[in-house]
Amino acid sequence: MAGVYLYFNGNCREAFEFYKSAFGGEFSSVSVFRDAPIEMPGIPEADMDNIMHICLPVGGGELRGSDLPESFDLRPGNNFAANVFLETREEAEAVFEALSEGGVVYQPMEDAFWGGYFGACADRFGVNWHINCGGDS
Repeated sequence: MAGVYLYFNGNCREAFEFYKSAFGGEFSSVSVFRDAPIEMPGIPEADMDNIMHICLPVGGGELRGSDLPESFDLRPGNNFAANVFLETREEAEAVFEALSEGGVVYQPMEDAFWGGYFGACADRFGVNWHINCGGDS
């Protein structure tokens, strides 16, 4: 399954309330940075109640999003990632390795606190990717 992951500068909740009014339905998950079971370095106290992860089922897929700290230099063009869910760790690693070749690795494939196996990269064409396997990613 694939979908899109959208990034915002502190207005993710507002944007997703708008998307919810347009598409209907209910959020399947909502969490803020303060909810994380680990320390969130780089997140100022003023941003701890911003959205860390939100998910709205749309059609047969999901629209997902998060607020990012100012240090991420968020702008049109880097404010989204293709979000791909794969069945096995081996498949996830192979796809991640292929996509990141000649690109940029933001987070190598590793076990994540939400129980999934996750990595983030940009391919050589500048497209951002989230590769997921297992867990509630």
